[in-house]
Amino acid sequence: MTSLAATAVAPSPHDCVGGVTLYRYRLSGHSHRVQLFLSLLDIPCRSVDIDLFKREHRQPDFLALNPFGQVPVLIDDGVVLTDSNAILVYLASRYVPGTPWYPGDAITRSRIQRWLSVAAGPLVSGPALARRIRVYKLDQDPTAAIDAAHGLLAVLETQLSAWPYLAGDSVSIADIALYTYVAHAPEGGVMLEGYPAVVAWLRQIEALPGFVAMGRLERE
Repeated sequence: MTSLAATAVAPSPHDCVGGVTLYRYRLSGHSHRVQLFLSLLDIPCRSVDIDLFKREHRQPDFLALNPFGQVPVLIDDGVVLTDSNAILVYLASRYVPGTPWYPGDAITRSRIQRWLSVAAGPLVSGPALARRIRVYKLDQDPTAAIDAAHGLLAVLETQLSAWPYLAGDSVSIADIALYTYVAHAPEGGVMLEGYPAVVAWLRQIEALPGFVAMGRLERE
């Protein structure tokens, strides 16, 4: 079996290069949220692409990093970190402690945690699943996922009509956790035209210094 290290590709302008290592799948929103946050924080890193179609995430050397066989995986100073939301918390706590990304006060942290839970629940079963069904041409009816996505977008629209960001007045890891799958919701047939506050929020994230976009699947 080819080692995972050998799957690294030449860096593009949107890749991270340096000491931290990020194992990712380029079209995974979970991977992208970590890549995006690393870029926003200007943390140098090296990207290793894991090909899910070749089942590299189920190979023994990758399972040694994450027994669940999921991307992303981050290695920083010898510490192996898994779960994209946990990685966001780690990066904010280690590299920008006490900042609005993940502040120390209990109220704001609880608000952020609420949205991290949303990112692990309704976001996955709504826009992320709808996109997965359509982009990867799965033999599955997307109706329930599309309906769930619009339910989530309605909640986001209400929240973002009252506040500029999900947890309040400042951008935080909550916004990073939800950004990618919401931005790519149209790929799953979930249109955003009826959610102006959500669209304005997406544009605010995209205007942040260091923003990098996720790629799109090349389709025939």
